[in-house]
Amino acid sequence: MATKSSAGSTSSGSSAPEGPAAPRVSSLATGVGRVLIAVYGILALAATGRSVVQIAEKFSFAPFSYTLSAIAAVVYIVAMIALIVPGRFWYRVACVTIVFEMTGVLVVGTLSLIDRQLFPDLTIWSYYGMGYAFAPLVLPVAGLWWLRKHHRAAAGVEPVRRGATDDAARSAE
Repeated sequence: MATKSSAGSTSSGSSAPEGPAAPRVSSLATGVGRVLIAVYGILALAATGRSVVQIAEKFSFAPFSYTLSAIAAVVYIVAMIALIVPGRFWYRVACVTIVFEMTGVLVVGTLSLIDRQLFPDLTIWSYYGMGYAFAPLVLPVAGLWWLRKHHRAAAGVEPVRRGATDDAARSAE
C-alpha cells in the first residue's frame, strides 16, 4: 500500500528497489571507454593466442620474446578487467597496468630497434607494435587520457559543476 510522506513523495512501505537491480558497471566503461575495453579485449586475445602458440611450438628459439608476449597478454587482460569493474581499487589497477604497458611498449620497441639480436622473433610490443598497426603504442596513451578524464568519477567523487557555487549563492539569497 502506497503512503504519502510529509514531503509529498510516495512510498510503497518497503525499502526494496522496484524491479531488478542493474549490475554496477564502471563509469570508465561508457562511451570511448567501451571502445578502449573492446580494443584491450582484442589485443588480449591476440597476445594470448600468439604467446600460447609461440611457447608451445618453439619456446627454445626465443624464450625472452615469447615470455614478453605472455606478459603482454596478461597486461591486456588485467587492463580490460580493470576498466570494466567499478571502484577505486580497480581504477588504481588500471592506472598501474596501463603505465606498465606504456613502459613495456616503449622499452621493448626501442630495444627491438637498437639490438635486433635481443629479439630473434617478434613480440606484440616489438617495433612499438608495428605488426598490430601500432595499436600497442596508441592504446596506453588513449587509456591514460581516458583514466585522467574520468578520475573523479572512478574514485566515487562527484565532479564540481561550473557555476555550481553561483547557483548555490543565488538560491541562498
